[in-house]
Amino acid sequence: MMNKLICLLGLLLIVGIAGVERIDGASACGKSTPDNEALKLAPCSTAAQDAKADVPDSCCLQVKRIGQNPSCLCAVLLSDTAKSSGVKPEIAITIPKRCNIPNRPVGYKCGPYTLP
Repeated sequence: MMNKLICLLGLLLIVGIAGVERIDGASACGKSTPDNEALKLAPCSTAAQDAKADVPDSCCLQVKRIGQNPSCLCAVLLSDTAKSSGVKPEIAITIPKRCNIPNRPVGYKCGPYTLP
């Protein structure tokens, strides 16, 4: 299990570094890119693939931080880094609700998905 997590983190790091396209702050996440922000959501990897998995507190903290900017959260969920790490957007989009984040952007449209 630990080897799998280390491999996943390594893959996320490599993809994130390779995916840096903008440094001018013009992304949905301000000065950071959605791929870089996706790397910070590594604690969410299991919860983003299995709707029945517990969501770790460390994941909830990052989702709460990123979720203050719904367009960034959406861009992260649909990023190449998230896709390549096996994130299922239809499950990942439920994490803010599963974390009981009180001011989450309910009803925010994210591609073909809507935040519950």
